Amino acid sequence: MGLPPMDFDAVLEKCGNFGRFQYILLLLFGFTNILSSLHYFAQTIISFTPEHWCYHEKLANASFAEIRAVYAQTDNPKCTLLDDIIDGRPIVAEVGQCRKWIYEYEMGYESVTSELNWVCEDTLQSAVGQSLWFVGSVMGTVFFGFLADKIGRLPALILTTLTGATGDFLTSFVNSLPLFAIFRFISGLSTDTFFYLMYIMVFEYLSPQKRTLGLNLITGLFYCIGLAISPWLAIWSGSWRTYLYIASVPALIVLAYPIFICESAQWLIATKRYARAIKCLKYVAKLNKREVSDEVFDEFKAYYQNKQNEERKLKTNKDTFWGMFRTPRLRKFTIIMVLKSMFISLTFDVVSKNMEGMGTSPFILFSATSISYILGGMTIILLQNRIGRKGMAFSTLFMSAIIISTTGFMVALLDTEKHSTLLAIMVGLGRYGVVVSYEAEAQYASEFIPTTVRGRGIANIHVAGFAFASLSSYVIYLGYYYKPLPSVLMSIIALMGALLCLALPETMNQKLPQTLKDGEEFARHQRWYYFLCFDRKKNTKEAVIADKF
Repeated sequence: MGLPPMDFDAVLEKCGNFGRFQYILLLLFGFTNILSSLHYFAQTIISFTPEHWCYHEKLANASFAEIRAVYAQTDNPKCTLLDDIIDGRPIVAEVGQCRKWIYEYEMGYESVTSELNWVCEDTLQSAVGQSLWFVGSVMGTVFFGFLADKIGRLPALILTTLTGATGDFLTSFVNSLPLFAIFRFISGLSTDTFFYLMYIMVFEYLSPQKRTLGLNLITGLFYCIGLAISPWLAIWSGSWRTYLYIASVPALIVLAYPIFICESAQWLIATKRYARAIKCLKYVAKLNKREVSDEVFDEFKAYYQNKQNEERKLKTNKDTFWGMFRTPRLRKFTIIMVLKSMFISLTFDVVSKNMEGMGTSPFILFSATSISYILGGMTIILLQNRIGRKGMAFSTLFMSAIIISTTGFMVALLDTEKHSTLLAIMVGLGRYGVVVSYEAEAQYASEFIPTTVRGRGIANIHVAGFAFASLSSYVIYLGYYYKPLPSVLMSIIALMGALLCLALPETMNQKLPQTLKDGEEFARHQRWYYFLCFDRKKNTKEAVIADKF
């Protein structure tokens, strides 16, 4: 019996696949998660709109309670222009619009909407800026993904992180919608790329047995920390401009990443940079205090040179992402995956940002419900391999739809001030549900898409989701006309996503497709109602096998 091939996993095990190098990598991944959360939700933090009323000189020195009592007698308290106030009774102006407002700032924090008066008829201006941010995210995902394949994961990671930070920093100087939209577009270019590029590097250098726990635990913990502290950083800064300084300047730390970690060795191998790949692996071994002989690296280099020579002789694969639309079953599954990604991304973004008018300070509500990221990560770790990918996707979306719709009706029927605690719990549950759905979606898609087009397939599905999420600001804007409307609409979208899951096959305990031909035949025996958790024929041995996927 011959010796096992000296491939990347074998050499990494000798160099150490869970030692000091991996601890440093996980720590930097945690910091990247904090940067990512501060960056992604900066648009939400800077756009929180304080309670406001049209200015009238008779209310210039009145208390907020008195102002609220006067405007409560009008149909539209926030945006009604008054001609006069007689004995506490408002006289509504027949013509004209508000040009000046009275703001009740949340803990003294001034947002972009209050400073630039993007309220009432001008509320849509903030939404336009958010839309350009998502347009940037779509283009950035494609561009920096391409760049990562050309110049390497680490330099692309640094460039995309600094691009997003530059966009945030420049936004802090604007005073008009055109510049705001342009700089939000620049900020959006790095929305997700610097997170998933770091994710890939951690995935490649980490022990297979530690990947699920390490990646989900670090993501849940540090992303939650970033979200939990961001509202308090905003309040402490007192201004949306200062907050953007705080959120963007720490990104300069990524310039120090090359001091502590090295390039993706697997990318170096794929691009035939064997000398650099070996240099990286020797650095890993040095940090992990492992002694690895030069013969091991010589065998490693020879293995991949021989493998690539053989692949060059036998290479006949013509699979492309668009080839997934040529055959009926694979076309159906691909369209469903794209639609599901769009629905989940939009629901995730709206639920995560729709924090106003719930009877609680949006800062406190946003911070408190961020615990859902830790709980969501732990849920995936505990349940993903027990109930299956399809069961996880369907159940979380279905339950999210119920919770979100219930929250919407509660907002419509209850006094939000008196029931603020109950509403906060419902918002937290809704956010928890969409977090689990969003995080579980990535693994489900990566297992279903055939290996030959997996990278391109995931990227394209991801881009479709981001493109659809650009509508989130407009969905939230619907609450200007009827507060529960965003929740009602999102519950319908989540329910549609859950129903789409029924048409997809279960990937757990299945031999995953390698080619488009495999994808067309994949799980052909499964019925739409098949769920792994209800299949009594599965035994413990198969459950253990699932951990390998």
